[in-house]
Amino acid sequence: METLTDHFRALVSRAEDEIDLARAVLLIAKERDPALDVERYVARLDQLAGRLRDRLAEEPGDGERILALNHFLFEDEGFTGNSEDYHDPRNSCLNEVLDRRLGIPITLSILYIEVGQRLGLPLQGVAFPGHFLVKCPVPEGMVVLDPYSRGISLSLGDLQNRLRDLRGGDVSRAVVAGLLVAAGKREIIARVLRNLKAIYQERQEDERAVTMVDWILLVDPGDRTQLRDRGLLYLRMECFRAALADLDSYLRLEPRAEDGETIRAQVMELRHINSRLN
Repeated sequence: METLTDHFRALVSRAEDEIDLARAVLLIAKERDPALDVERYVARLDQLAGRLRDRLAEEPGDGERILALNHFLFEDEGFTGNSEDYHDPRNSCLNEVLDRRLGIPITLSILYIEVGQRLGLPLQGVAFPGHFLVKCPVPEGMVVLDPYSRGISLSLGDLQNRLRDLRGGDVSRAVVAGLLVAAGKREIIARVLRNLKAIYQERQEDERAVTMVDWILLVDPGDRTQLRDRGLLYLRMECFRAALADLDSYLRLEPRAEDGETIRAQVMELRHINSRLN
């Protein structure tokens, strides 16, 4: 019988342009709520786009569609950022975002992209440091949009200020421009998973955090730090053999890791513990 993990693996194993972003993100939400009907929420996205399409003039330009999308999602439908409880795990679940009209930058951006693309807008995600954004090529160049802030358009100067506030120091326009590359679907999916992993770790929902690590490794098998993090989660759960296997693998793959000395000490202790369990 196919498990949810099997279903997720099959979806993210496809070629990048064949991955269904909405269904992948809804599967992540289904891990938290097994009763979730993925197709029902995909239909909700179709319905939102259909309702907006009916309001548009014939053959609108991209600028007109962006303005209409902003008004529809943030004025008519009332979607907004959940600044009061930013780390609520429901903010990272697309079904909850659709039901509650509350989200965080990554999920509001996914909503924005999914509805906008159904209207023919060539929207792409941007993994800008600290705050996920959306961009859209237009004849004049490119528009950068912030769905968490009601779809406002951001200039290079605005982005410089945001990066300066985050990192400090001087930030050139060239540095900002270099950060505006399009995020692929796998990158977006992995970011949702990492958000939930961090939330579950903070809440000590360790089994759920382990599942998020498992799924991150399905999307991004080269992220070796996930082996370390899963090993430390297993250690906290007192699953000592699993912890040893992951931490050992991490050190073998990252022999020059900055935290190598600390992890080696934990591996030695785990070997001692496991020897007593045999």
